[in-house]
Amino acid sequence: MNKIIRGGYFSGHRTYIMSGIGILSAIGAYLVGDTDIFTMLQAIFTFGGIYFLRKSSEKKGKQNGKNSRKISK
Repeated sequence: MNKIIRGGYFSGHRTYIMSGIGILSAIGAYLVGDTDIFTMLQAIFTFGGIYFLRKSSEKKGKQNGKNSRKISK
């Protein structure tokens, strides 16, 4: 039960999955005809930005394999 509550395998990948689903839905909405190309591109760049912001914050949080937020004694 604890694995389900904490997210299991997808616990660290939720942002990436949501970004991917958002990009696919923007493309789908364009192909169906619900949006124009400018709205689709705006959504793709927004979800892509979310993906890369998350990616960059993960790399900045670690220094030499250790958590940089840890207070050293």
